[in-house]
Amino acid sequence: MKKQNLRSLAAQAVEQVVEQGKSLSNILPPLQQKVSDKDKALLQELCFGVLRTLSQLEWLINKLMSRPMTGKQRTVHYLIMVGFYQLLHTRIPPHAALAETVEGAVAIKRPQLKGLINGVLRQFQRQQEELLAEFNQSEIRFLHPGWLLTRLKKAYPQQWQEIADANNQRPPMWLRVNRNHHTREAWLALLEEAGMSGYAHEAYPDAVRLASPAPVHALPGFEEGWVTVQDASAQGCMTWLEPKNGEQILDLCAAPGGKTTHILEVAPQANVMAVDVDEQRLSRVYDNLKRLGMKAQVKQGDGRKPAEWCGETQFDRILLDAPCSATGVIRRHPDIKWLRRDRDIKELAQLQSEILDAIWPHLKSGGTLVYATCSILPEENSQQIAAFLERTPDAALRDTGTPERPGQQNLPGAEEGDGFFYAKLIKE
Repeated sequence: MKKQNLRSLAAQAVEQVVEQGKSLSNILPPLQQKVSDKDKALLQELCFGVLRTLSQLEWLINKLMSRPMTGKQRTVHYLIMVGFYQLLHTRIPPHAALAETVEGAVAIKRPQLKGLINGVLRQFQRQQEELLAEFNQSEIRFLHPGWLLTRLKKAYPQQWQEIADANNQRPPMWLRVNRNHHTREAWLALLEEAGMSGYAHEAYPDAVRLASPAPVHALPGFEEGWVTVQDASAQGCMTWLEPKNGEQILDLCAAPGGKTTHILEVAPQANVMAVDVDEQRLSRVYDNLKRLGMKAQVKQGDGRKPAEWCGETQFDRILLDAPCSATGVIRRHPDIKWLRRDRDIKELAQLQSEILDAIWPHLKSGGTLVYATCSILPEENSQQIAAFLERTPDAALRDTGTPERPGQQNLPGAEEGDGFFYAKLIKE
C-alpha cells in the first residue's frame, strides 16, 4: 500500500464536513481504507479531534494569518488546523507533527505552500501561551456554535456549561450483554479473564462500561453475539418499552438496528417489525440481526405513511426513536455541531409530530408507545410530547415525567450514557 499522508487526508475530510455539509461517518471509512491498519486510529483521532475543537483552531488561524486561504488553497487552511490540533491535543512529538503536516502540502499538490504552513505552525509554537490565555477568556472556549449555546443556556440555565464540557469529551465505550447467552456478571468475569475491566450500569440491566475502549474483536464472544456496542442511554429504551414474548412490536426509525436486536434479546419470541426510511442504513439492521442470529421483518418505509408498509396492522408496542438533531450524541459525532443549523430544529420537530400522529392509530388499545430521541432540546422532547398529549385524547403519559414536564431527559455525563429523552405513552 502506497504510504498516504494522514494529515492531508484528515484535512480533506474536515473540509468536506465544514464546507460541503457531509457527514464524517460517511467520509471516514473510505479514507481509512487508504491507510495501513495501524494508522486507521490516528486518522480517526485527527478527524474527530479537529471537529471537536474546530472553533478553537479557527480562532487561532484568524489570529496568526492576515488573510484566509480561499478557493483551491482552502484545503491548506484545514491542514494548518490539523497541525494545530496535533501540537495542542496529542502526544505526537512536535517535530514529527510539524514535518508530517508540512509534507501534507505535497500530497494535496500545493508544495509551494510548505513554507507558509511551516511558518504559521512555528509562530504558533512561539506564541502558544499568550494565545491560549486570550482564547480561554473568550466565549468560543466552549467549542460550540453560537446558536446551540444560546439554546442550551435557555433550556439549562444551571447546567449548560457542564453539557458543553461533556460534549467536548471523548465518549465512554458502552456495551450491551446479551442476556440469552450470559448474565451481565458472568460476562464481566469473562472480560476480566481477557485482561480488561468494566462497570455495570446502576439502572440499565444489560449495560456495561469498559474501563477503557477496546477493539470489538478483543471482546469475549463478540462474533458469537454475546455482546453488542450500544450506548447505555439507548439501552434505556427497553426499561420503558418492556417487550413481551408473543407481542407484535414495531421498531420505527430502526436503523442501524441496535434497539431491534435489544427487543429480541429481552423478548426472543416477539414478532418484531423494523422500519426505516433509509434503505442504505437498513443493511446495518440485517448485519446486526445476522451476527446475533435473530429474525425480524425488516422494511423500508416512511414513518409518516404507515399504511404503505404495514397496512392495517395494530401493534402491542411501538418504539419510535424519532429523527432528531442528535444534540445528545455530539461527543460521539462532533461533526453534528457544524452540520446542524438553528432552523433545523423547527423542521425536525414538525417531522416528529407528523410521525407521532401517523403511527398512533396503529397502536392497540392499552398498548405502549415509547417516544425516544438522542436530543437534549425541549422543542424535540418535552414540548413535543406535551403538544401531542394535548391534541390526542386517548394518549396518557406513564412513569416518565409529569404532564407539565413530560418525559425523562438524560444529559451526557463523563461516565454516563449519552444525552437521551424518553416518554412512555399508553393508549387508553
